Amino acid sequence: MFVDIISDSKDVVFFGGAGVSTESNIPDFRSEKGLFSVREVYGYLPEELLSYTFFMEEPDLFFRYYKENLVFLDARPNVAHVALAKLEKSGFLSAVVTQNVDGLHQLAGSVNVLELHGSNHRQYCVSCGMKYSLDYIFSSKNCEGFVPKCRVCGGVVRPDVVLYEESLDDSVVQLAISVIAGADCLIVGGTSLVVYPAAGFLKYFKGEKLVVINKSETVYDNQATVVFHESIGKVLSGVMEQLGL
Repeated sequence: MFVDIISDSKDVVFFGGAGVSTESNIPDFRSEKGLFSVREVYGYLPEELLSYTFFMEEPDLFFRYYKENLVFLDARPNVAHVALAKLEKSGFLSAVVTQNVDGLHQLAGSVNVLELHGSNHRQYCVSCGMKYSLDYIFSSKNCEGFVPKCRVCGGVVRPDVVLYEESLDDSVVQLAISVIAGADCLIVGGTSLVVYPAAGFLKYFKGEKLVVINKSETVYDNQATVVFHESIGKVLSGVMEQLGL
């Protein structure tokens, strides 16, 4: 049935969350285990550590946590990322809207990717705007303690990600709303749809075919055309096989 839905749709959009990347061994810091371990090691919850206030007031601990828990330099796209890239290349998928900041969709080959929370592959100086790569902030010669500094003006180089207390980029938000509103089929994967503001994007979907793929139940299960409570990689790889891709 899922394959028929994709084949019969004119505009398919994928909306994904942390569960897409956990299969690339990137942990979900919002999980109970993740929250407990962070509190034990750093003395704060992730929501505190990743807030704009904490970034400004405790930059050394902010960057220690960020580098040790939000960046996985060896992470590679899993079968779900690859499947979505192939679906786009084959004309079955028009866009990916993601809450993740790991850049694995692009690494797998996806082109039209809307990153609601930014990307840890982009860094910039808060003082002069100079842009840097992810590798830059991991070189000790560019840092004071854990804090990366701009080689041009000496300002702090921060990740281009949306921190707690910050607003989403309005241009990205408008594009995401536009592609979701224009889709006749929306595939939601790897998200429990409880974290706002991202979860609120589903209210803009006006199409008739909603597919939910998540290991646990979501608030949209009873509204979905099809629901899968299993691995997103397994589900999408099965679709690829049936489509002959």
